[in-house]
Amino acid sequence: MAGNSILLAALSVLSACQQSYFALQVGKARSKYKVIPPAVSGSPEFERIFRAQQNCVEFYPVFMITLWMAGLYFNQVFATCLGLVYVYARYQYFWGYSEDAKKRITGFRLSLGVLALLTILGAVGIANSFLDEYLDFNVAKKLRHL
Repeated sequence: MAGNSILLAALSVLSACQQSYFALQVGKARSKYKVIPPAVSGSPEFERIFRAQQNCVEFYPVFMITLWMAGLYFNQVFATCLGLVYVYARYQYFWGYSEDAKKRITGFRLSLGVLALLTILGAVGIANSFLDEYLDFNVAKKLRHL
């Protein structure tokens, strides 16, 4: 099993490291702007960094689920490539938001687009697997014959 999903696993570790990096940035901002936990408000600079990190955390489960479903049921390489784009988009989002709230838009839209694609690919792959398993109808085979 591990060999069949190595790219997905590697990207999962990379994205977990990215989440840790974002959390570290919040810790640094707490020190820099003197925001003592559990407070989550302070200077606008701190609040932007904190909100950027929180938004990344909020979307992380959606990313992981759609990445793995698209990778396991559609195509691992394609899903991993889209996942790399997502990681890049989240990086752009985080640092854009940290500088100015308006600079978050490009990274946010790109990451939402990737999530939508991963969701669609996962759904298509699951539907094809369901049809093949329970109705002996494989859409991919039918398309190849055309």
